[in-house]
Amino acid sequence: MNREDIAKNRHFLADRRWVFPLVIAGLIAGAILTSSFIKAADYSALCSVANTRSSQGVAEVSVANTRSSSQAVAENPAMPVQLQAIIHYATSRIVPQQSFGEISVTFDVLKKRSPCNFLVFGLGYDSLMWTSLNPNGHTIFLEEDPKWVQTVLKDAPSLHAHPVKYRTQLKEADALLSHYRSEKSCFPSKAYLRGNNKCKLALTGFPDEFYDTEWDLIMIDAPRGYFPAAPGRMAAIFSAAVMARKRKGPGVTHVFLHDVDRKVEKTFAEEFLCKKYLVKAVGRLWHFEIPSAANMSSHGGAQFC
Repeated sequence: MNREDIAKNRHFLADRRWVFPLVIAGLIAGAILTSSFIKAADYSALCSVANTRSSQGVAEVSVANTRSSSQAVAENPAMPVQLQAIIHYATSRIVPQQSFGEISVTFDVLKKRSPCNFLVFGLGYDSLMWTSLNPNGHTIFLEEDPKWVQTVLKDAPSLHAHPVKYRTQLKEADALLSHYRSEKSCFPSKAYLRGNNKCKLALTGFPDEFYDTEWDLIMIDAPRGYFPAAPGRMAAIFSAAVMARKRKGPGVTHVFLHDVDRKVEKTFAEEFLCKKYLVKAVGRLWHFEIPSAANMSSHGGAQFC
């Protein structure tokens, strides 16, 4: 390849760095419009039924339908965090950690479940996006690095984030699996999180809302898990499984696990989140739909799967 071709290739890659943030901005804008027009459609249907029952003219029904779309959009304006997200991604070269295909998996669920309770392990370049895609919902982020929390919140103070500490290290992964199989407080029928110091995989010492909220969606994209002394995601995966099994509300808990191309993430996902609950795999992301233990055919014993 000659110098001219190399120069053209570099220019193409630079242009591509602009494309993804613009796509994300469009995704958020589309979510706002979709939400507004879905409500508009519902309003139109109600107007039609009401007008038909009252024996009023077709013209009146048509006028009501025409007005309903603009009225719904006016009554459901974009939230400040959504507008901030659109501007941020439209003017930034920094892209989210996940690919567009991976993001779309979670977005498809949010379109159906939002507003909902959304728990995200990790705070990063995609946090503003996740918050904006769950308008009027409850989205929180758990981050291991307190300094990074301060840095992110300085630019995006609307985000709801907590610094947290993990008790594990990646190099302990195999030992933690052995520990779980012999420690009764880790067994699915007995496992709990708050104050469970006996089970080394249970997340303890976290903010109260982590324990007190029933999470509809859980995204595991942290903590770090690429060097021996890193916390690893073993405890996050285990704890997500425990919370999902204890769900009391209707429906399933959606768990999204990123970086499943890595050994530990894959091994712990198959041990605790269960392949039978895996509903979608895109890129390095797995999506699980986990029912509560009350809705499982068998939920006793010492294993989750």
